[in-house]
Amino acid sequence: MRSYETLFVLKPDLDEETTTAAIDKLTELIQQNEGAVEQVNRWGKKRLAYEIKDYREGYYTLVLFQGEPDTAKELDRVMRLSDGVLRHIVIRRDAV
Repeated sequence: MRSYETLFVLKPDLDEETTTAAIDKLTELIQQNEGAVEQVNRWGKKRLAYEIKDYREGYYTLVLFQGEPDTAKELDRVMRLSDGVLRHIVIRRDAV
């Protein structure tokens, strides 16, 4: 398995329950696709560098996980289709 990290920005107007549910959904997706979540860092609401879809803020979350390339592809696909995600990126971490 390879090490990955994903950083995604959720819409700031989602209530706390919906935000938690969205993060849980994505971490469960990793686990369902033969991945293992190492760490979930909730950075909270931060000001965006530029406006995205008329939003000036976003809820940032960083997830470190282990998985196969197909795990990362499926996560990317689901986040691309999700309404609550403003921006996301999935990258492979280098082995140290």
